[in-house]
Amino acid sequence: MSNHAWRLGARVLLAAASLAVIAACDPAKPVEPGATVAAKPSDDAAWPAAAVADASTLGLSAEGLAALDARMAKSVADQDVAGMVTLLAHKGEVAQFKAYGVQSGDPKTGAPMTQDSLFRIYSMSKPITGVAMMQLFEQGKWNLDDPVTKHVPELANLKVMTGVDKAGKAIVANPTRPPTMREIMSHTAGFGYGLGGNDPVNNAFRDTAVLGSANLDEMMTKIEAIPLLYEPGTRWSYSVSVDIQGYIVQKLSGQKFGDYLKTNIFTPLGMNDTSFYVHEEQKSRFADVYSWDKKKIGLNMNPERPDRPGFTDPNRMESGGGGLVSTTHDYARFCQMMLQKGMLGGKQVLKPETIDLMAQNHIGDLGLYSDGTTANPGQPGIKFGLDFAVVEDPAAAKTQQGKGTYYWGGAAGTWFWIDPANDLFFIGMIQRMGGDPKPDGMNFRADSAKLVYDALGVPAPATAEPATATTAGQ
Repeated sequence: MSNHAWRLGARVLLAAASLAVIAACDPAKPVEPGATVAAKPSDDAAWPAAAVADASTLGLSAEGLAALDARMAKSVADQDVAGMVTLLAHKGEVAQFKAYGVQSGDPKTGAPMTQDSLFRIYSMSKPITGVAMMQLFEQGKWNLDDPVTKHVPELANLKVMTGVDKAGKAIVANPTRPPTMREIMSHTAGFGYGLGGNDPVNNAFRDTAVLGSANLDEMMTKIEAIPLLYEPGTRWSYSVSVDIQGYIVQKLSGQKFGDYLKTNIFTPLGMNDTSFYVHEEQKSRFADVYSWDKKKIGLNMNPERPDRPGFTDPNRMESGGGGLVSTTHDYARFCQMMLQKGMLGGKQVLKPETIDLMAQNHIGDLGLYSDGTTANPGQPGIKFGLDFAVVEDPAAAKTQQGKGTYYWGGAAGTWFWIDPANDLFFIGMIQRMGGDPKPDGMNFRADSAKLVYDALGVPAPATAEPATATTAGQ
């Protein structure tokens, strides 16, 4: 039986079962013992499979959704990307679920993108790792203000860079204190990453191939030898800390990290296509990555990176910061679980109060992004929770998104946001990285957000400037 046929059959069975259901359930409230609750569309393991016939029943205008569809189609026609899949869910229903363009091969004539296409989600792995961490938090295995050295004594001898000598080497000292677990989860622990920067810390991450390690144990032996970039708690700086979280999950649970995720998140949520590598039977659905070539004036298909195992290698490192592959369907189930306060399909993955804790500001007066030398004003209205950014003040952020919206994205351009205030989420899956900037290319996160909220009838922010607050997060 095909995947689509199985999903359709499951949906029919759920619809029949729902006839006997007599009461509704608020996911934010506990269910009384013995109570009967109304089935939700997302209770069906096939969900999301197709959009509702009339999205106006969800409060979205047909004209607005058509504009969203047309803009995404245009971005493919313009070769901003070879192809994409987008999904908008509102009030627990699918308002729009579309596939555009090419999944793999020639960027114009290759295999078509489908709703089941598989993507490298890179840093959209981070919120999933955060949920794993918070499951262990609920079990009392760690506290937010614990020093990380309580759980990872390997980091007890960390140094912090205080300057650079004439030879370009790091000048180091003992940090005033070790980072806390809260700082590990909010990118304020002071670690480097190697994704950018020409300082000795980030150079060391690249020179020792931290992210190309064979496994998490080898990764930690490299990280413990590299000094912190900043004193813990003094700056927000995007870092390797979520990969360290994967190591912590493995250590505290006693399970291999990937096995833990499968047992405690992927299987309960029906995320059956999500993994740290592409299985043999999935290869035909695995999207290629493309980049813009300004000389060719078109897209090129990128080769696999030669400096680390490819995504089809089952032995590649299980990177909690950026290693997962997934589908739009699977990530939608993760987002809906978050919207429903930790519950999906009768499975309670996290407690409602834990979801709320993750979406709070955990960086105080600090702001997102800093070059390490200037002030750290950050992006107005945007703070950081536990493994994703949070819209704390929509007016200051100049966004139509609701207060408390949380989001992130991936290095190949994938993006998502979850808006509890408006009971919606949006996912965009593309595979574009490297190459030259494409002139006049679409700002996928900002433009999609404007179109979604225009369709919902949410007034535009006071300024006509682009919603730059929604562009962060790779």
